[in-house]
Amino acid sequence: MSQAPYVTNRHRNAPRSRRRTRQITSRTHWLLLSVLGVTLSAVLLLQGYTHHMFGITSDDVTGAKGRNNLVPGQVTHGGPVIASAAVSPHTARVKARTIALTFDDGPDPTWTPRILDVLRRNHVHATFFVVGSQVVAHPELAHRIVAEGHQIGIHTFTHPDLAHLAPWQRSLELRETQMAVAGAAGVTTALLRPPYSSKNDALDNADWSVLEQAGAAGYVTVLTTRDAEDWQRPGVERILARATPHGAGGQIVLMHDAGGDRSQTVAALTSLVPRLKARGFKFATVSDAVGMTAPVRPAGLGDHLQGLALIKALRGGDRIVRLLGLLMYAAGAISVLRAVVVLIAARRHRRLRTRRRARAWATPVTEPVSVIVPAYNESAGIEAAVRSLLASDHPVEIIVVDDGSTDGTADLVDSLHLPVRVIRQENAGKPAALNTGLAVATCDLVVMVDGDTVFQPDTVRTIVQPFADPRVGAVSGNAKVVNRGGLLGRWQHIEYVVGFNLDRRLFDLAECMPTVPGAVGAFRRRALLDLGGVSDVTLAEDTDLTMALCRNGWRVVYEEGAKAWTEAPASLNALWRQRYRWCYGTLQAMWKHRGALVQRGAAGKLGRRGLTYLLLFQVLLPLLAPVVDIFALYGLIFLDPVRILGLWLAFLLLQFLMGLYAFRLDGERPGPLWSLPLQQFVYRQLMYLVVIQSVFTAVSGSGLRWQRMERYGSHLVSARG
Repeated sequence: MSQAPYVTNRHRNAPRSRRRTRQITSRTHWLLLSVLGVTLSAVLLLQGYTHHMFGITSDDVTGAKGRNNLVPGQVTHGGPVIASAAVSPHTARVKARTIALTFDDGPDPTWTPRILDVLRRNHVHATFFVVGSQVVAHPELAHRIVAEGHQIGIHTFTHPDLAHLAPWQRSLELRETQMAVAGAAGVTTALLRPPYSSKNDALDNADWSVLEQAGAAGYVTVLTTRDAEDWQRPGVERILARATPHGAGGQIVLMHDAGGDRSQTVAALTSLVPRLKARGFKFATVSDAVGMTAPVRPAGLGDHLQGLALIKALRGGDRIVRLLGLLMYAAGAISVLRAVVVLIAARRHRRLRTRRRARAWATPVTEPVSVIVPAYNESAGIEAAVRSLLASDHPVEIIVVDDGSTDGTADLVDSLHLPVRVIRQENAGKPAALNTGLAVATCDLVVMVDGDTVFQPDTVRTIVQPFADPRVGAVSGNAKVVNRGGLLGRWQHIEYVVGFNLDRRLFDLAECMPTVPGAVGAFRRRALLDLGGVSDVTLAEDTDLTMALCRNGWRVVYEEGAKAWTEAPASLNALWRQRYRWCYGTLQAMWKHRGALVQRGAAGKLGRRGLTYLLLFQVLLPLLAPVVDIFALYGLIFLDPVRILGLWLAFLLLQFLMGLYAFRLDGERPGPLWSLPLQQFVYRQLMYLVVIQSVFTAVSGSGLRWQRMERYGSHLVSARG
């Protein structure tokens, strides 16, 4: 259950690229993702049922028996082998001076081979009633049992008390065990011993319903006449006494080759066989002991292949569960490590920034600033944006570049009769609009702001102060959500404060800032001109531009005091489109600047620190997150729900503590953090699916077409925090 902050905050208007792109085959992506999700869920359900729903326990755990008035008298007082229970039940007794040794609950990798060795040394054949899940785990032992001439029967797949199961579950238990035996040993068997069964006179009505259903399916039930009670581990002598017949009558002796420490069983068996042979007893399989004809037969090709498929699927499921467990713990450990590193970095960043302001920014930056506002259909918010810029307490030159708007954005700005320069151009995309503004700007310092963003009076002055350091080429401001009233707005507000801004402090400290957001960023004009302006080869022109500046040797810093209020998407659909574009563009920029990984200096810091961080926490962890969540549900159902819930609550507490600290750093009230648990179930999943879809798109080579968020002018009606 890991949570990584999503891709860094960026622009709202992506370019209408003139390059040819293939339409995204999202249906194929989601179909593949759905198939993978359903397959993984099915594997985990099957693995959970077969390994954790039931289990091998002591034979005395089923409690008191019920009424037995439905059990036929000839069964209650008959032999231990019961056939045709559903139609015309009849029983068979063991021949005189004949012992049928039977072993339940195996095969076990430790004890089954030792018991087979004892039987081989004494030239004795026995009958093994195997548990299907054990056969899947150790198919080679099931094969050895049959290959050495022993008889095999089924003891269900997960060792439940069949009397307590629904009829369909009983059928599933028997069918799956039969498939496992067919796949491992190449045979099918008609012999069944229900778990927790004993002698004929112990059958009650519920047990009889099991025998009737099994008989209708063609099974012959094998009960016992002598229980060695080796499952109690009472000592070798006690086991010998319980297994040894008192007269000359034939016996079916119950012992166990799995389910715990069976060293006493092995020792007792070593003495029992020679002792009974000396008394004139012979040993036989169950069928030979009662004169039954061929209950074990070669499996057909179809049954054998199905059995092999089941074994491979379940063994593969075991490996998947182990891998998912490791991934979950690894993701949790990495998330905790990230939280610790980010919090420490944020604290250190705050201290260093205070010292830096006192030292490097002792001389205030007072030179005028060109503010470029690229606008495409921004009539809902452009007036508020422009008026907020004019209210700045720092000298500004405001340039609005209308990129072919169809809603009268440029006309609206002109009608205000404000000292704002309006440039109209045909629609060419945001990078082109920024380059147009850059070409006509007259100041060396340039601030870029989205047309839906409102500045505070001190935002421009605050964001340009780091330029007192000649090494600084760009400054990231602090974008804040203005429409945070609803649940979706509140979640985005938390993400901006806890995710984006904490990360920016870390990036600033590590000198590897990957993105100056389009909503509020400042640049040296000559640094941009040296790069040839703003590139349009990615959908994340702000990330591309920032990375290019870092690779060109410029410092990019974060100024948390430069606040700008921006409108966030008001619907899940709009949020999906926006974040999809952001994430895809970030992947493009990361790939474009992958060469920074092997460079030195500022470029190397970006590559080995920034790109690695983005790859780990904004690509790989989100890709794994749905799998980890599915495994968490698996843990709640089949493993220890208390432990799983404890881990989730610990994770949530960590997120809450991070949120409290981040809100404190940003001067925000912590009230919205109450919605953090809900964010884990809806918002976080959406963000992870965005990353998955973006990666699918990137890997398939599809192009992402321009998508635009609808504007509502929220900054006109929302309270500013």
